[in-house]
Amino acid sequence: MKEILAKINKSFENRVRLGIMSVLSIHRSMDFTGLKELLDVTDGNLASHLRALEEGGFVTMEKSFINRKPNTTYSITEAGMESFRSHLKALEELISKQ
Repeated sequence: MKEILAKINKSFENRVRLGIMSVLSIHRSMDFTGLKELLDVTDGNLASHLRALEEGGFVTMEKSFINRKPNTTYSITEAGMESFRSHLKALEELISKQ
């Protein structure tokens, strides 16, 4: 059991971070507004969780302009995808032990 728990990544324990990683693992990229609406969180809450995931190397950010309006898009990194898959696998192992 301890080996399984050691594989759970603390970076993904929060509901918002788990949601961000889940969305980006499916869509590969999404803009800030789309993530905010989908996850039903505030700007500040989403921004702080995205920053933490970015600092951990799990997501990247790209700023651009669409019709002269700033647009920030987030994408999952290869390392982020590998870490998230490993985290999900550990959760599945833990649940199957019940």
